Amino acid sequence: MSSFGIGQPVRRVEDRRFLTGRARYVDDIVLPRQAHGALVLSPHAHARITRVDVGRARAAEGVLCVLTGADAVADQLGGIPPNAMPEDMGGPKGYRTRRPVLVADVVRHVGERVAFVVAETAAQAREAAELIEIDYEPLPAVATVEDATSDGAAKIWPEWTGNVCFTLAMGKKEATDAAFATARHVVSVRLLNNRLAANALETRGAIGDYNAADDSYTLYTSTQNPHGVRSVLSQAVFRMPETKLRVVAQDVGGGFGMKGDTYPEEALVLWASRRCGRPVKWIQSRSEGLLNDDHGRDQVVDGELALDEHGKILGIRARALHALGAYVVGAAIVPVIYSLKLVPNAYVVPALHVVSQAVFTNTAPTGPYRGAGRPEAVYLTERLLDRAAVVIGIAPDEIRRRNFIAPQAMPFTTPTGFVYDSGEFAATMDRCLDLADWKGFAARRAASEARGKRRGRALTYYIEDCGVFNDRMELRFDPSGNVTIVAGTFSHGQGHATTYAQMVSEWLGVPFENIRLVQGDTNQVSFGRGTYASRSALIGGSALKLAADAVIEKARPLAAHLMEAAADDVQFKDGKFQVVGTDRAMPLVDVAKAFYRPVGLPRQFGIGLEASGAWSAEPQNFPNGAHVCEVEVDPDTGRVTIDRYVVVDDVGRVINPLICEGQIQGGLAQGIGQALVEQVAYDRESGQLLSSSFTDYCMPRADDLPDFTMDFREVPCRTNPLGVKGIGEAGSVGAPPTIVNAILDALRPLGVEHVDMPATPAEVWSRLHSARRAR
Repeated sequence: MSSFGIGQPVRRVEDRRFLTGRARYVDDIVLPRQAHGALVLSPHAHARITRVDVGRARAAEGVLCVLTGADAVADQLGGIPPNAMPEDMGGPKGYRTRRPVLVADVVRHVGERVAFVVAETAAQAREAAELIEIDYEPLPAVATVEDATSDGAAKIWPEWTGNVCFTLAMGKKEATDAAFATARHVVSVRLLNNRLAANALETRGAIGDYNAADDSYTLYTSTQNPHGVRSVLSQAVFRMPETKLRVVAQDVGGGFGMKGDTYPEEALVLWASRRCGRPVKWIQSRSEGLLNDDHGRDQVVDGELALDEHGKILGIRARALHALGAYVVGAAIVPVIYSLKLVPNAYVVPALHVVSQAVFTNTAPTGPYRGAGRPEAVYLTERLLDRAAVVIGIAPDEIRRRNFIAPQAMPFTTPTGFVYDSGEFAATMDRCLDLADWKGFAARRAASEARGKRRGRALTYYIEDCGVFNDRMELRFDPSGNVTIVAGTFSHGQGHATTYAQMVSEWLGVPFENIRLVQGDTNQVSFGRGTYASRSALIGGSALKLAADAVIEKARPLAAHLMEAAADDVQFKDGKFQVVGTDRAMPLVDVAKAFYRPVGLPRQFGIGLEASGAWSAEPQNFPNGAHVCEVEVDPDTGRVTIDRYVVVDDVGRVINPLICEGQIQGGLAQGIGQALVEQVAYDRESGQLLSSSFTDYCMPRADDLPDFTMDFREVPCRTNPLGVKGIGEAGSVGAPPTIVNAILDALRPLGVEHVDMPATPAEVWSRLHSARRAR
């Protein structure tokens, strides 16, 4: 069983059903008498609805019902609130919006939901949706954070003071200003974190099934957080007991934070099912996803770095505008918070003052997207450090080495309040430099120039925090001795059925193949918080360890009884209970079977062997690592080619290296996508979405990515029983500054000092052209 324990590269057991077409996504579910829904979406970024005529749609063939915002008001459906606001945690007051399931009065972004048509078939629903006549009175729109905060800007929410929803600040302004006043060197940057779409392989979808017999609902949905969806819909929208709603998430094809929110369509299919008396399915198109899924990033920041004559950091200050879109949705405040809180990164920063304004715009809402504020913070700090290295004349590795937090300084408190428990940053960086052949760069640069290309390289370092909230896990033995893990977390690509089984197999000695995972059904899992923020190994794994320990303690008295020994004389090791000093032993699996004997056991042992455990992310953990990238740039076309990419990550104890490598590769692909090609684009004047299909929204392809070289330096976390740190977001945090800094290193000799993301060929060529004109 050691080949299936912790640290082993076990292949994912989930992949068999995925690779053989046996997975079960929302669109694979067909319920008896199932009908289909289609949305009518706003074509305006900001407009008042003056008339809605659904007569022709209701009369169309196959139509069962047509729902509008007025119907939602009449049925007293509530809007969807944010999960939290800063004031809920002692922060400043902001404007708390509620996203309606259907808009009745004013639409605030292109793609906002205005009507919902239910018909016998999906085609009939879409055709009938085209028959709805809606008159709009256009209103002024603001699509960018700069325009939204300018003097005289049109208000998205007239009842609020302006378009700034709230302002967050961290650090000490006076001390930071004093540090800058004494600095030998000050460098500054103005950076854009481009707006992104998650574009999960499986678009969102939902099926609502109302049962009139007991006035209950079942929702099948593509989500990262089934219990969270149940709570929001029950409490905020339908105002009913949570026991009346069962939420089921089976296989989910990617989420990346975007599917952690609760969406209007999940309410619409339940409401429509109650209206029609039949199950109602809605499956999102890709264009609908680009229009109204929660987007990520969208930040503009001005940052400054103060250093002494030796290149030691004295202080950092920054002011940012962070787009919220038209509503504060889900965990939208999280990226704003962490874009500030992680600015110190892995460095000693004696003074810091950072401010961010969360801004309403007439665009789709933003929320957590893989990294959720961590990429924005690290992008700022690493761009500033590379700029400082050039100005002062220090090598990029040396300026980081001079400023790293030393291992002996742990635990280390940052000026934003984080307490790092562990990390060996310089050693991790040195390992990455060795793997990247950092010293051999000059020869590769010369070879590139001989071919008419410009070669650049970059080294960056990142640290992030992982794990939020608490959660619970259960272990249940059945009469055959097999084990079921009942998980409050929710795997949607992370491989929990494999990694959790590896843990339980090692701790309890149960054969790996005899362990199964149950998740995602609120009727089977009593409570859970889902999976996001790289929380599952830390919180789910630690809770599972406590559950395993509880199983052992519960089974020990029965094992002692069966072996005719005192419980204090029985120890557990390698999956067996053994009487100390004797050869009498009994596998845990046999003890578990004995719990189900119909007769012959004293009543105090009860029936069955099961236990639960809970763990909280207090404190969090801090994965970190070094990235090295080399790029070639064609100066004639602006095309960027990544020639090599090396990553060394400290993720604490590695549960499964294969899965960890896959997580890093996925994060790198998304980080490279942000750096080079991806962007949700709106027309600045009208607020129209310009990237509503894959014709206009460019996704990274296989030939955009190099072969990655990856390694791990296991520095165990000191604040959880497993020693683990998160892994899911690491690649997306470190990649953007690494790519952009490498491009600038290639082009700096040609006079280029700045490029914005995405560094498309057009962006790079434009910067080169401007530099040539300036020369």
